[in-house]
Amino acid sequence: MSPSVPLQEMIRAIRSARTQCEERGVIQRECAAIRAQFRQADNGGRSHNLAKLLYVHMLGYPAHFGQMECVRMIASPRYSEKRVGYLGAMMLLDEKQDASLLITNSIKNDLSNSNQYIQSLALCTLACMGSAEMCRDLAPEIDRLLRASNSYIKKKAALCAVHIVRKVHDLGELFTKAARSLLTEKNHGVVHGAVVLITELCERNSETLERFRKTVPDLVQIMKGLVISGYSPDHDVAGISDPFLQVRILRLLRILGRNNEAASDAMNDLLAQVATNTDSTKTVGNAVLYETVLTVLDIKSESGLRVLAVNILGRFLLNNDRNIRYIAMTSLQKIVGTDHNAVQRHRGTIVDCLKDQDASVKRRALDLSLALVSASNIRSMMKELLSFLSSCPPELRSQTASGIFNAAERYAPSQRWHIDTILHVLTTAGGDVRDETVPNLIQLITNTSELHCYTVHKLYRALLSDISQQPLVQVACWCIGEYGDLLLRGECQETEPVQVTEDDVLDVLETVLQSHMSSPSTRGFALTATMKLSTRITENVDRIRSIVSIYGSCIDVELQQRAVEYNALFKKYDHMRAAVLERMPVIEKNSQGHINGETIKESQTVKVKPGEPQQPPNQVCDLLDLLGGSEQPLQPSPALGSTAPPMPVSTANTVGGDLLDLLGGLEPTPITPVATVTVYEKDGVTVTLSCEKQSDSGLTVTLTASNSTESDIRGFTLQAAVPKSVQLHMKAPSGDSLPARGAAKVTQMVVLNNPNKVNLKMRLRISYTSQGSAVQDTVQIDSFPGLGQ
Repeated sequence: MSPSVPLQEMIRAIRSARTQCEERGVIQRECAAIRAQFRQADNGGRSHNLAKLLYVHMLGYPAHFGQMECVRMIASPRYSEKRVGYLGAMMLLDEKQDASLLITNSIKNDLSNSNQYIQSLALCTLACMGSAEMCRDLAPEIDRLLRASNSYIKKKAALCAVHIVRKVHDLGELFTKAARSLLTEKNHGVVHGAVVLITELCERNSETLERFRKTVPDLVQIMKGLVISGYSPDHDVAGISDPFLQVRILRLLRILGRNNEAASDAMNDLLAQVATNTDSTKTVGNAVLYETVLTVLDIKSESGLRVLAVNILGRFLLNNDRNIRYIAMTSLQKIVGTDHNAVQRHRGTIVDCLKDQDASVKRRALDLSLALVSASNIRSMMKELLSFLSSCPPELRSQTASGIFNAAERYAPSQRWHIDTILHVLTTAGGDVRDETVPNLIQLITNTSELHCYTVHKLYRALLSDISQQPLVQVACWCIGEYGDLLLRGECQETEPVQVTEDDVLDVLETVLQSHMSSPSTRGFALTATMKLSTRITENVDRIRSIVSIYGSCIDVELQQRAVEYNALFKKYDHMRAAVLERMPVIEKNSQGHINGETIKESQTVKVKPGEPQQPPNQVCDLLDLLGGSEQPLQPSPALGSTAPPMPVSTANTVGGDLLDLLGGLEPTPITPVATVTVYEKDGVTVTLSCEKQSDSGLTVTLTASNSTESDIRGFTLQAAVPKSVQLHMKAPSGDSLPARGAAKVTQMVVLNNPNKVNLKMRLRISYTSQGSAVQDTVQIDSFPGLGQ
């Protein structure tokens, strides 16, 4: 066996290896030599061998056989060996290994050593890998060192105390008095450690938080000293005096001032001074300003101070650093609901960020731009958003289109503008819109009788130029079928009249029917439109009969069924054809939604009442079949009893049946409000449910979700399922993100139709992403409030 070589030579040999196999050979030889020397009783080069082993560990090779050598070297009286031993313990040991318990006594002895550097080694090791048992045993020693006279030891002890509090929350009370006394120290390192320790204590105990609110004047005084102090070579970073300590103090002030007016008032002047005096030309100054803004927005600060904070974020938007622009928009997104007018002042800068090359900045700018849309700026903002839609990356088109639809529905200045906007979106990004866009636009067109002529002319032109956008083609076919007579007249005051013949219209519909780009649902729309034209034209009825008869043998069963039924109208029920194919009545808001020729079944959560009779087995099986995950255990709902997670399920009904279904249930019915109840509450996420009865069989359910945690929740979705006999239409949610501390809520409306009057039972699936972790939960509801089930 070759003798062990010095560390520098081993590193040189490893780096000069040409292949991974050659590198492994060098390391294996060295590890074998190190093992042999570890076995020798009298080994003068132990620290040298362990140092080489640590380098091998850093390269990713096994080095666990050196753990016991670390324990022996920690117990050595020599500082050079202790240093390498403690370093090895921090790298090779963790709290899950039994070997870590062997060094507890050595650490305790070294904490009482007269050499401050040996004490420091023990403190660093305990703070790095101390287990809960070690923390309980050594906590009194750390408290003693917090009161020592040596500043070097006190700052190390403070950071070690932070680790102990995180491991064992109950030990926080032990360090409360010592932590407060450390704030009077002159040494910045000690004060920094004290602030970190106090922050940890306040976040974990509300009583401790109230106790430390008395220290706000002291913290304000320390912060003022840092802001107005002159140049200090020991603490100056790019012209800012100890920015690390400033940031830590601002974070602590944010915690102490939250929901407390007295503490907030005590720090308002300081925050204004920091915001106005800190240099924003350097990254260090921007870091301090950002923490200042977060503190101002989180405490009960004055209105003028909040405007100043928003203006600072506005300046960040002009920064060349994309990271600074990103965090600025993230912060503005959180406060746009509470300080809407202040954020509106920076609307132009935010819209300019839509042109940024960075995908993350562009997505944040889109979220913020959609939140800034209001009745006063709808035209200008929509112009920018439509321009962005035409050039945005594919992954953002769906979100952009949905945001434009929601804004247009809420703030449309006129019905014509509303229709033009939606048609523009369908023309630009029709393949990326949600399914409910088609029925929603059809409903809008139906309700604006004065624009029927304008709309059908515009859609006919769009159909001539492009038939690849399926939602646009579906709406165009529907309008041509309903209002084809207005198109053939050629009289339209709102747009330039176009002379269209019956053959031209039928040619376009035949093109749609024969195009390989048309989906089955689109062909269904086109065939129905062709059939409807048989009552609106006079000279080409035989051609329509021929077109319909061709599809009586179509391979698509859905289209074949339509054609057969329409042929029956021609042959057996021709006297009823005009009545059956007359114009659709006005579609009310609460009518059953249809999505691209399919009826969408969705459902929401239902409460389970104790002692209530169970659903019949066949209905329960139907419900579980809808969910596709019945093997998962149900979680009890905090407010309603046991519940289970629902998943959104869509089931396709025949399109012919859908057409006739639209004729019923159009009379408005009185709405009966029902109390709101909580159906889900876990990990800071709360979902409440309220019901409004629309008719004997119709019910509108509103779900509202909120987030009371300290972090934002992304990708929030509600999915639901009901028994097969219940029809359900889940409308688009108001958003997919839940800001922290309940800053905004997400609402989702669900329309249920229960024609068979079965006992409603629904399962709800709740999915979201919090702090980078995906969460999915389920809840079941067995009764709706106010229905007397």
